[in-house]
Amino acid sequence: MQLVVLEPPPKSRESMIAAYIENGEVSVREFPKPKGNALIRMTTAGICNTDLELKAGYYGFQGIPGHEFVGVVEKGPAEWLGKRVAGEINLACRKCDWCQRGLGRHCPKRTVLGIVKHPGAFAEYLTLPAENLHEVSKSLTDEEAVFTEPVAAACEILEQVKIPKGGDVAVLGDGKLGLLIGQVLLANGINVHQFGRHPEKLKIVKNRGAIIGKQPPKAKFEFVIDATGSAEGLGVAIGMCRPRGTVVMKSTVHDKVAIDMAAVIVPEITLIGSRCGRFAPALKLLKDRKIDVHSMIQGDYELKDAKEAFRHAATKGTLKILLRNK
Repeated sequence: MQLVVLEPPPKSRESMIAAYIENGEVSVREFPKPKGNALIRMTTAGICNTDLELKAGYYGFQGIPGHEFVGVVEKGPAEWLGKRVAGEINLACRKCDWCQRGLGRHCPKRTVLGIVKHPGAFAEYLTLPAENLHEVSKSLTDEEAVFTEPVAAACEILEQVKIPKGGDVAVLGDGKLGLLIGQVLLANGINVHQFGRHPEKLKIVKNRGAIIGKQPPKAKFEFVIDATGSAEGLGVAIGMCRPRGTVVMKSTVHDKVAIDMAAVIVPEITLIGSRCGRFAPALKLLKDRKIDVHSMIQGDYELKDAKEAFRHAATKGTLKILLRNK
């Protein structure tokens, strides 16, 4: 008798697989391809701390995560077809007062790719409005281009705070975002004092010219950036800041953060929240090779193995983990 092996039916061309977060767990599921806007085939995506916080319950999230990506436009406006792109993650209404002032990132009606009411990039396909897209230079690899969104978040600091060239800034944290912030500031002629707990990570910014601090000093810096990703980091950053100095808060933390308000009010310290940034400056820094991203990549998984990729990304001390759509 001839043995007949039954192959599973091929996946419908109108469906796709995607990572899905529900009740603190990551799974890979099949979904219909998204419709509307520009349809982008994700080629490479990056797992960041916000994705890990979403898994832990931030925003009460349930859905397809992911907002750091590079991909190719397969459907949409003719001028975008076939182009390799990165995409800004805030989908604004473009009509309200905030949008008319050029602050669509703060539009009260916005959705946010992979975070708020818009399926994310940890999928074979995603959609974004053409207005959100930025073409990626052919000189950039996918591994470099996938860092566009977090580098843009680092660049946002310089949009918000006027730090003079040659000035001293303390960056607290040696995780993914902290290392990018240090490099972006260095690339803009600022003296960076980086504080962290992992000498092997700090080498990335040290090689670019950062001064590596040992113990966070008290009331020494006019500008301090908290990129620790921890609930305790803000208090440490405030303690490092001079009277009438500025603390930039870049940490996205699921837990509530308690701070000593007297430590802020008495020395008249300014606290600035900082989130997403413009992509154009980030793409230029990446194209000019001003940022070392290759040293930050510590894992590379296929999309179908997203659960294992998240587990690796959550391992203490891990930097960037990539997902590939092969």
